[in-house]
Amino acid sequence: MDDYPLLNLFWTMLWFFLWILWLFLLFKVVTDIFRSHDMGGWGKAGWTAFVILLPYIGVLVYLIARGKSMGNRDRALAMQAESGFQDYIRKAAGTENRDAGPRHVDELARLADLKNSGAISEDEFRVAKAKLLA
Repeated sequence: MDDYPLLNLFWTMLWFFLWILWLFLLFKVVTDIFRSHDMGGWGKAGWTAFVILLPYIGVLVYLIARGKSMGNRDRALAMQAESGFQDYIRKAAGTENRDAGPRHVDELARLADLKNSGAISEDEFRVAKAKLLA
């Protein structure tokens, strides 16, 4: 350990971290090239060749030229994933038709609140609950 000082270790770790960061950026740009629907096949082939043959300049030029649309595509993909997730939750919970009117659970909660506040009696609650669940 004496022949490799601590400062060199930190320097090596910094360069390793930057290299990993660079790889993530390179893969992000390449996946964005292929995910882009506003580019044709020749455009995608050109950008891919540019990024592979001259990686530092190619990625920098791609980020300058198409960085804003890259962010828009990421945002649209995230919104689509969130919408799909919310639809799945609604379907799993059985509340996909919330616009069609209150669901049984909401009605039962409202009836329980009315019973707890004393607005309806226990018998009225049981009759309304039976009617709702029938």
